[in-house]
Amino acid sequence: MRRVLAVVATAAALLIGGAGTALAHNVLVSSDPADGAKLDTGPAQVRLTFDQPVREGYDTVTVVGPDGTYWTDGQVRVDGNVVTAPVRQLGPAGTYAVGYRILSNDGHPVSGKVTFTLTKPGGGTPAPAPQNPEQPQTGQPSDSGGMPVWPWIAGAVVVVALGLFLALRLGKPKD
Repeated sequence: MRRVLAVVATAAALLIGGAGTALAHNVLVSSDPADGAKLDTGPAQVRLTFDQPVREGYDTVTVVGPDGTYWTDGQVRVDGNVVTAPVRQLGPAGTYAVGYRILSNDGHPVSGKVTFTLTKPGGGTPAPAPQNPEQPQTGQPSDSGGMPVWPWIAGAVVVVALGLFLALRLGKPKD
C-alpha cells in the first residue's frame, strides 16, 4: 500500500510541478495609454507591457478609431517585455481600440485589446488599412491556433494509470 501511495504522490507532483511553464502564456500587465483612459490629445505611441519577454518578428499592434479607420504608423518595436507602436496624430473624438497580437514567450500567440477615449478631436489623417489579414483589425481576441490541452491531460491520465498498474503488479511479494 505504501508503494501505491508513493507512486501516486510522485505522479501527482510531476504533473502539477511540470504544468507551470507549459501553460505560461504572456499576460498584458499595463498599457500606455491605460485601458479606459480619457485623453485630451492622442498619444504619439502605444506601449504595451507584458509579464514575460515577447518574441520578436510576429507582433502586430493596430489602433482603430471610432469610425473604423487605422491610426498606427510604422513598425512595431519589441524590447524585452515591452511592445511599442507609433501612432499618427489622431482625428475624431471617440473611443479608440488598441488591438494586439504578440508571440508569447512560450511560442503561442496572445491577442487582446485595450481602449482609450479621445475627448477632443485632433487634426490627423488615418493610415491605410493593413494588408496583413492576420493583423488584428478590431482588437478582438482570436483563436490561439496552438495545440489543445486535452491530449496532454489524457496522456497524463494514461501515464498515471500505467504507473499504478505496474506498481501493483510488480510490487507484490513472491510467495
